[in-house]
Amino acid sequence: MSSNGTSSPLSPITEFIKTESFSGLLLMFAAVLALIVANSPLADFYMTSLQTKLTVGLPDANISKPIILWINDGLMAIFFLLIGLEIKRELKYGELSSFQSALLPVIAAMGGAVVPGLIFFGFNMGTEYVDGWAIAIATDIAFAIGVLALLGSRVPLWAKVFLTAVAVVDDLIAVLVIAVFYTSKISMAALGVAGVTLAILIIMNFSNIRSIAFYLIVGLVLWVAVLKSGVHATIAGVLLGFLIPATPHKHKDQLLIRMQKGVDMLREAVNDKDKELKETAMHEIEASVEKMESPLHKLEHKLHPLVAYFIMPVFAFANAGVALSAEQFSAAFSSTLTLGILFGLFVGKQVGIMLSVFISSKLGLITLPNSDKVWTIFYGIACLTGIGFTMSLFISGLAFSDAQSIEYSKVGIFVGSLFSGLLGYFFLRSRLSPNPVNA
Repeated sequence: MSSNGTSSPLSPITEFIKTESFSGLLLMFAAVLALIVANSPLADFYMTSLQTKLTVGLPDANISKPIILWINDGLMAIFFLLIGLEIKRELKYGELSSFQSALLPVIAAMGGAVVPGLIFFGFNMGTEYVDGWAIAIATDIAFAIGVLALLGSRVPLWAKVFLTAVAVVDDLIAVLVIAVFYTSKISMAALGVAGVTLAILIIMNFSNIRSIAFYLIVGLVLWVAVLKSGVHATIAGVLLGFLIPATPHKHKDQLLIRMQKGVDMLREAVNDKDKELKETAMHEIEASVEKMESPLHKLEHKLHPLVAYFIMPVFAFANAGVALSAEQFSAAFSSTLTLGILFGLFVGKQVGIMLSVFISSKLGLITLPNSDKVWTIFYGIACLTGIGFTMSLFISGLAFSDAQSIEYSKVGIFVGSLFSGLLGYFFLRSRLSPNPVNA
């Protein structure tokens, strides 16, 4: 809020950052808890429970999957729905809404994806691990923003907005990579059903149908069809997110009149202490605000806490458990898979982002923020983008099916993310003042 009580244009971003900050702490707790359980007497129970099959549906028409896949294919579809909503919002109204404002985070994110992928490929070219090249290109926005939150006022708001925009583009790249490279055998019949369902959603969007319930019901059919088609089911979430209307109600003038009527009634009720009139007035105002808000913003607002405080921690707990005996740790670090991921996240992200931003600034393609600490902040953020975690774990599960490769991947992701987070945190903490004047 600004000093005069009006809402700042950046208030949705600051609210987003606060949510992601606490989510990062929850993710950290869930990951540590998974590691403790996986290395305790509860390890067998932990692994067996995740592989227990859960069947949903009728006897002749059902989906039967282990709990781990219900989490990774089901709950994470909601995570990707939120990603779709966030990408669409950024493209329409946020940092990616104009060519000039989008250029800096887009260039940074592309550099931060290409170089880690090349480093991984350099380690694993010609090996059985080459399919994991995309594991190192991802950034975990919750963890990265969580680390920035620990730095408090040292980091200016523009840096947090930049990191958020880079992570959104990073998510878009990851979604495209999953859709193109990580699909199984395609079922044309199921894909046809998905296509028809997608067409219905497009028609609903163009018809300005604003009922979120309708979109979610059709979206559930889309998810089942995509799941059965062989394309990864989480793509259904992204597609649904893109097709949720982002425009406010077309009869804004009528809603404003209704809202003003409610305000007048509320003022009268307060003066007369009429409780029934007060309730009616509040209902009028609430209904007007509810209709004025776009379905995209409404759904994003409702999903964000669910994803941040439940879905991502559950995913982390289900996927982060890895036995860390000395023998297994040693074996992991003798593998090019682990080393490719580790160096891709820790070195590739830094080099890719800094090099792409430096070259594009020298060529005059982008305008840098007005700050005497701009390169210091860029480097610290580049380090933090090496925290892959959630998306990296997710892609590793798509790239590999054997337990050993997944375990090696987890070690590379954990160590690369840990080093990136620690370096980014301590570098920014040592170089930035707690009360920056021109950061």
